[in-house]
Amino acid sequence: MARTLEPYQAIERSIITKYRKSIWRPFVEAVKRYELIQAGDRIAVCISGGKDSMLMAKLMQQLHAHSEVPFDLTFLVMDPGYNEANRRRIEENAALLHVPVTIFSSDIFAAADSAGGSPCYLCARMRRGHLYAKARELGCNKIALGHHFSDVIETTLIAMFWGAQLQAMLPKLHSTNFPGMELIRPLYCVHEDAIVSWARYNGLAFIRCACRLTEGTATGELSSKRQEVKELLRSLRQDNPNLEQSIFTALHAVCLDTFPGYKSQGRTHSFLDGYDRDDAVNPCAEDDALDQERIN
Repeated sequence: MARTLEPYQAIERSIITKYRKSIWRPFVEAVKRYELIQAGDRIAVCISGGKDSMLMAKLMQQLHAHSEVPFDLTFLVMDPGYNEANRRRIEENAALLHVPVTIFSSDIFAAADSAGGSPCYLCARMRRGHLYAKARELGCNKIALGHHFSDVIETTLIAMFWGAQLQAMLPKLHSTNFPGMELIRPLYCVHEDAIVSWARYNGLAFIRCACRLTEGTATGELSSKRQEVKELLRSLRQDNPNLEQSIFTALHAVCLDTFPGYKSQGRTHSFLDGYDRDDAVNPCAEDDALDQERIN
């Protein structure tokens, strides 16, 4: 007779059975490929209450249980000023999923609202700082955020279309304001569609955008550049289903020799810097030879 699973056990099993190919394997791939976890790490898994961070928490739990690399986890929830319903939903989902969260409060929403200017940018910076500070207080050396594959692609396009720069999102980075701390993104290779499917399959309902400053976005009262990019990609996928994977692969194979300018470590460089050097490489030489072969 088959053993009856508790709800959280059935949810865990779905990750490594039904969603093994689309969620578990890409998650493990990111952890290994980008060397996100080392022996002795104490990682604060930062949970906002949305589908992405909640799934990340379960994935990190599973990895912790089965990994040969010893590391510790703390599941950290920051309440930046959620309304009562959203706070309760986070607590209920954490209990349902058997994720032992540590919750602390801040006044970030109120501070960002009163500061003027760009509240979203300020809020994001403040949230990151509070998470780093609390994680360090709890003895952690890393924080894990729930940015996924689709975030990487969308952020790259947003930066290009509206920020006039080719800038991607790294799978991990060192903190500049909290020495010794590091940020990792374990969902870097996991597509958002797979996360949505996992949540629906298990009948899970998570909070969406809980920001009180932009509550109108979900109803169309405020425009969202990210939503515009999502719709653009959805449209382009009809002709090219592999479009996003092509962009992702391109981010790992940037040919700086073909760019008229680029920035590295805060310095701006131009292709003219070494253009007239005797040993300068012609990045198009190989392409020219291939074109000539095609002509012949």
